[in-house]
Amino acid sequence: MNKLNLGVIFGGKSAEHEISLISAKNIIDAANKDKYNIYPIGINKRGEFWAYSEDNYILNFEDVKKVSLNNNGIPVTFSFGENKELIGILDKNIKITLDVIFPVLHGTYGEDGTIQGLFEMANIPYVGAGVTGSAIGMDKDIAKTILEKSGVNTAKFICFNIDEIEKISFHQLVKKLGSPFFLKPAKAGSSVGIYKIKDENDFIEKIKDAFRFSNKILFEEAIVGREIECSLLGNENPKASLPGEVIPNDVFYSYDAKYVNENGATFKIPVKLSDKLIETIQKDSIRIYKLLNCEGMARVDGFITKNEQYVFNEINTIPGFTSISMYPKLWNVSGIPTDDLIDRLIQYAIEKYNRNKNIKTSIR
Repeated sequence: MNKLNLGVIFGGKSAEHEISLISAKNIIDAANKDKYNIYPIGINKRGEFWAYSEDNYILNFEDVKKVSLNNNGIPVTFSFGENKELIGILDKNIKITLDVIFPVLHGTYGEDGTIQGLFEMANIPYVGAGVTGSAIGMDKDIAKTILEKSGVNTAKFICFNIDEIEKISFHQLVKKLGSPFFLKPAKAGSSVGIYKIKDENDFIEKIKDAFRFSNKILFEEAIVGREIECSLLGNENPKASLPGEVIPNDVFYSYDAKYVNENGATFKIPVKLSDKLIETIQKDSIRIYKLLNCEGMARVDGFITKNEQYVFNEINTIPGFTSISMYPKLWNVSGIPTDDLIDRLIQYAIEKYNRNKNIKTSIR
């Protein structure tokens, strides 16, 4: 069997740049080298694409506070059209045909449909949701609005654009959402820029900080319940993993709790729940996945309340692959080891590409 040329893209212009590097390293290490020729492709914080031929594409991998993209990569771009090529910018002799791409770009310019549009123009199969599903999943306002109107149980929320900052009233928010409530950038992940608001202390400063990561922010009702995550895998007929529980050791599951502080949270993988409740979480997660036009993979996060109601929180279309990330861990306990998981994701990417290439783009 011929090996596939697999491009793994990581880094990017995102507040989650460093986590992307760690996720990518874990994917590259776990991928079966008998099946894939792996081409690491890093995007620096200026948005420049670098290809690497050695395994030193990431520095200080073990330390999330120091990890960085090595600056010794070769500048490259894509050959747009039918060639499926990665080509050198300075060295015109560099031409690498890519059979499939695994984007490991968390957050903006990676999880929001922008890089997916580039892959579509470059005519290369890629892992994960397409342009539409990625854009919807990244925008908490749009995703929650679609799900709410489709009858999915979600927390109450209110959104404001950056030009509406003068309209934001703490007391009106308390009246509509209760207290405490959450403040979130509408288009960011990894709990970046999120605050649990209990009083008016530094309220305006916290709003301004959230607007640093998105031009739209969301205020959301605080749901009291157990934080549950479920991994999804597949295209038209996705499967759901066993659910897991996150128990934050702080006021919520913050960026530090996820990636910096090893004691930031406790995990129950899988979580012990009744068969009926597990089935409810899995069915709701699959329904959410389909409603938001997801493909390939996603992690659906929600809450189980005291009366055992499931409440949607958010979806991640490029979930983390760090050593403590729930997406691969939940599949591991559901019977799919990480190397097999990577194989399946690549196969779903190729199936999606083959399905979509039959769509007519011209009437002549």
